[in-house]
Amino acid sequence: MSTILVVEDTMTQAEIITGSLRNAGFNTILATNGDEARTKISQQKPSAIVMDVVLPNESGFELCRDLKDKPETKDIPIILCSTKSGEMDKFWGMKQGASAYLTKPVDAAELIRTIKLLVKD
Repeated sequence: MSTILVVEDTMTQAEIITGSLRNAGFNTILATNGDEARTKISQQKPSAIVMDVVLPNESGFELCRDLKDKPETKDIPIILCSTKSGEMDKFWGMKQGASAYLTKPVDAAELIRTIKLLVKD
């Protein structure tokens, strides 16, 4: 079974996203910021990462770029989720290495469909 790391600092959003993923049969791990995400990734490499853009200390854009620059994490698909829905935000997210960019409120069916397309295990 695939494990998805959810990086989200708003507990309501975290519960919605992790609940949707669990209902679809995925294991989930939760991190609330970039440092916690890196620690969790080093403990258990996830099949994919669902990440908020607005995070404490470091943006999801920065974390995405950092993970894509490292050999051990560059192949993990990253789905950015944000209330920032402008075309420039989406463009910038993809430029940082994201595999997909979804806007909030996240549509559970679209999230699951996107993850199933990206996760190959």
